[in-house]
Amino acid sequence: MGFQQTFKALSDPTRREILNLLKDGALSAGEIGEHFEMTGATLSHHFNLLKEANLVTVTRHGKFIYYELNLSVFEEIIHWFQSFKEDKNNS
Repeated sequence: MGFQQTFKALSDPTRREILNLLKDGALSAGEIGEHFEMTGATLSHHFNLLKEANLVTVTRHGKFIYYELNLSVFEEIIHWFQSFKEDKNNS
């Protein structure tokens, strides 16, 4: 995983809100879009950055695209942060 892409994706409040919406499960692009006042092209840009950072997975069902959190990336980030605490405690 590239932490640079992950943190770039997380740096934007719109993308963080998209991730927050996905906490309860997968949502379609349209369902996510209902929460924002922006064009579909702008939302698509945000979705693409989240996909590139592997923060979300994408599934197509017919003509609908569903986004879901990729929890393994979040677990890897948490583990990385915890390693700093563990290193300090072992000093």
